[in-house]
Amino acid sequence: MTVSREIRLAARPVGEPTPADFELATTEVPERPGEGQIVVRNTWMSVDPYMRGRMDDEPSYIAPFQLGAPLEGSAVGEVVASNAPEVPVGATVTHFLGWREYSVLDAAAATVVDTALAPAAAYLGPLGATGLTAYAALTRTAPVREGDVVFVSAAAGAVGSVAGQIARELGAARVIGSAGGPAKTKKLLDTFGYDAAIDYRRGGLPEQLAQAAPDGVDVYLDSVGGDHLQAAIGAIRPGGRIALVGAISTYNAKEPAPGPDNLFRAAKQEATLRGMLVTSHLDLFPEWIGRAAPLLADGTLRTEQTVVDGIERAPEAFLGVLRGANTGKMLVRIAADTDTGTDADTTGTSFTG
Repeated sequence: MTVSREIRLAARPVGEPTPADFELATTEVPERPGEGQIVVRNTWMSVDPYMRGRMDDEPSYIAPFQLGAPLEGSAVGEVVASNAPEVPVGATVTHFLGWREYSVLDAAAATVVDTALAPAAAYLGPLGATGLTAYAALTRTAPVREGDVVFVSAAAGAVGSVAGQIARELGAARVIGSAGGPAKTKKLLDTFGYDAAIDYRRGGLPEQLAQAAPDGVDVYLDSVGGDHLQAAIGAIRPGGRIALVGAISTYNAKEPAPGPDNLFRAAKQEATLRGMLVTSHLDLFPEWIGRAAPLLADGTLRTEQTVVDGIERAPEAFLGVLRGANTGKMLVRIAADTDTGTDADTTGTSFTG
């Protein structure tokens, strides 16, 4: 047996989660998996805002986490044992049983990835669900057209840092991003190619947006909800499109959050507000990877990661995401990648809490 550590849900939070809502536990993993199964030594795992909703025992588009059981989420790692010939030992795979050092799963639930095309960690960020979210939102949910003015909230995060660049590739004439604090807004302009950056912490979001887009916006990618959605509706142009991807400003609310009070403006502008779940667009994965991987390799697609080391710090990383502590994708490095022998496939910063 192999000893593996994992993070379990110890309690359901009320409001903002705390470290006490998580438990670090030790379990044993069989060295010989069952028929059709593999054992994966996880090297990287993802923490994402949507996981907050799964901590509540409420019906949603994805089942809630179970008390006393390990949490789940995207991870990438090396197959160290296999009872499935189609996924051999040594392959690098992505799967959905993160929050643990070793995962046992059906081979059919894993996807083999090419680490010669991109580093393993990239398949959790720009080449993973967050990159796909940005691409699907701006090509299907709220499609960008030539000459559009595009506004992106949480623009320094995992989705937003890619979304602005996608909008530009799709022909947007002006791309505006919102982020918290001068360091992040500077990053939007200097690294992620935004034309204008709004610091929402300064207040006056509608006024800042009006200054950045005096003639209004055609497309808004919403990951924040609340005041950002209100401001975007206030600035939307006739025929505008809004992709409702997330609402992180409301995730820790103890009472139902109020909605925008200017929805009728969307009606007057004949604008669309359309919800978006990345799980409804998985068919776009090959198209997105084929398009993004060369751009990532030659540096055209600029990305960053905020890295936390150790499975025991995964809750800390998750709480950091909810508080906006990350630039780009927040990742937990569980172990070194054996394909390179180093940890050199990260760019960006380490998270110190």
